[in-house]
Amino acid sequence: MAVPKKKTSKTKRDQRKAHWKRKAAIQAEKALSIGKSILTGQAKGFVYPPSEKQNEEDEE
Repeated sequence: MAVPKKKTSKTKRDQRKAHWKRKAAIQAEKALSIGKSILTGQAKGFVYPPSEKQNEEDEE
């Protein structure tokens, strides 16, 4: 079984954790931005299926 030969320093550990959190924060910001653009109707590059209510209204 493979095991690390030396203990990882606290600095390295903290750098990895900070990098992971930074990536998560960027993705969360992008998701929020996409959600806002969909709600305002300004989304141009995002495709999603129309709701069932819209389909029922179109048939009437």
